Amino acid sequence: MFDANDIFDSYASDAEVTRFVSWRPYKDKSEVAPFLQLRLARWDSGEEYSWAITRSQEDRVIGMIACRVRDHAADIGYVLSRNYWNRGYIIEAAKAIVDWASRLEFIYRVWAVCDVENKASARVLEKVGMQREGILRRYIVHPNVSPEPRDCFVYSKIR
Repeated sequence: MFDANDIFDSYASDAEVTRFVSWRPYKDKSEVAPFLQLRLARWDSGEEYSWAITRSQEDRVIGMIACRVRDHAADIGYVLSRNYWNRGYIIEAAKAIVDWASRLEFIYRVWAVCDVENKASARVLEKVGMQREGILRRYIVHPNVSPEPRDCFVYSKIR
């Protein structure tokens, strides 16, 4: 399962990449297979759609992006190897998913959150056409920053 190796090596084990996510960096490659199995099960149930981010020049995973569809809204989340930060990959992927979700007939709101200290992610969300709505106080635990819930910016694109 070469994708599992790519995921582990490129971002899942990197403490800097996983700083603002809701899970701890993986310590072992064996942790990736259950993660991928859960992504497939959620895809099959329609609960969450996840895509690997790859470069056209090479056949390896450099990140992931997910979209959870719930009722009239869809939220996105993403992670990318730091070797590819600031090159437009996450903006391209996020814009594609935001546009896809926005075209779904029953979706009126596409949204995302990011830690108030995650300025890079806030810029991504703005660049893909989302507007900052405000701050969700003590919204989510980012265990790699603090064991307590942290404030997050909430962004959305509505129709």
